[in-house]
Amino acid sequence: MGRIESMRAALGGVHPLAATKVKDHLEPYVAAFIRHAPFFVIATSNAAGDCDASPKGGQPGFVQIIDERTLLIPDYGGNRLFQGYENFETNPKAGLVFMIPGLDITARVNGHVEVLELDDLERRGVLDAVRHPDPSAGLVQGILLHVDQAYFHCPRSFQFAALWDPETIERNARRSIKDLAATPVTD
Repeated sequence: MGRIESMRAALGGVHPLAATKVKDHLEPYVAAFIRHAPFFVIATSNAAGDCDASPKGGQPGFVQIIDERTLLIPDYGGNRLFQGYENFETNPKAGLVFMIPGLDITARVNGHVEVLELDDLERRGVLDAVRHPDPSAGLVQGILLHVDQAYFHCPRSFQFAALWDPETIERNARRSIKDLAATPVTD
């Protein structure tokens, strides 16, 4: 028995709900969550395993659901590092975690991507469906994510972190990065 199997056995096995929640498509509730999410993080890695995780945001609905197995993700001008896109050149896999402020669950989607240039978006007739977060943001390209796995993730990490706690938010809203650097973690 390998290390992972031993750990699962020692902890009582995979939770029964977790064993059946991972689907190869977007179930209606997961799709609804994505439609309402203004934010997600996309994780990628290259063939050597070098990783990148990049936050993406926009108005709810900026990620378009093409069908139960396909998402269209717009890419707006930003820092121009294109680290995820470099990774896609050798590894088309990506993992996404969608979040909605105030809700302590997340929707996770794993899949493989197809990078679409602007003319590809126009040719497929999806260019007009892409929602811009603000008029100054220029659409650079898009990603079609073909869903391999989709599911909700439990709220424990949000609860442990008190991420959406109003007092935590209020306290942190008054801080700057400089304040954080000068403040002990026990604060």
